[in-house]
Amino acid sequence: MVREFPVFLRGPLDSQRAAARLWLACLVWLCVVPAPLLADARPTLLVMGDSLSAAYGIERDRGWVQLLAERLGDEAQVINASISGETTSGGVSRLPDLLRQHEPELVLLELGGNDGLRGLPPRQMQANLAEMIKASQATGAAVMLLGIDIPPNYGNAYREAFRNVYTELADRYDVPLVPFLLEDIALDQSLMQGDGIHPTADAQPRILDNIWPELEALLESRADLSLSDQD
Repeated sequence: MVREFPVFLRGPLDSQRAAARLWLACLVWLCVVPAPLLADARPTLLVMGDSLSAAYGIERDRGWVQLLAERLGDEAQVINASISGETTSGGVSRLPDLLRQHEPELVLLELGGNDGLRGLPPRQMQANLAEMIKASQATGAAVMLLGIDIPPNYGNAYREAFRNVYTELADRYDVPLVPFLLEDIALDQSLMQGDGIHPTADAQPRILDNIWPELEALLESRADLSLSDQD
């Protein structure tokens, strides 16, 4: 059976041939262009974290990052690049490839807890986080810091220096900060696993609630910026 061209291709021979070539080129373009470029224009949100964001000790689909993805729905694509045990040194080495691969519009940095638990120098932690902030901002991505606190095992001076890292970075690079990810969670034994470090599944919605006000404001500001760029 002979397949006819659509009605709009019928006419004088030259115009018919030109239209046929155009039609064929469109078909080839649709076959060659990757599906994600055609179908998924949602902004990408990249989460760089440690076990607190990797749903350690619980089912991954009950972690706060997954709950965030469900809350955002079709408004954004959430990529969870968190790894249990990750330090800021590991994060700063992995981030460039992740930025190239996913081209995120927003980057959430939840790192530093393992640096503190190991007694690593706060200034080195600060330098690593600063490098991640600058690398993200250089791509045009907005950044949000998710801070954490540590027990006073290494003394109050170390603990204070550790906590100050987040506030100093937020001020220097003008990024929103959640000062303590586990606010109203860490001291509630019913919301912490047996190790006293990792939150339970029941705590995950509260973690998201701690993050959401700052994140929602950031999302709205990025949306406003996109609209103004189109004007």
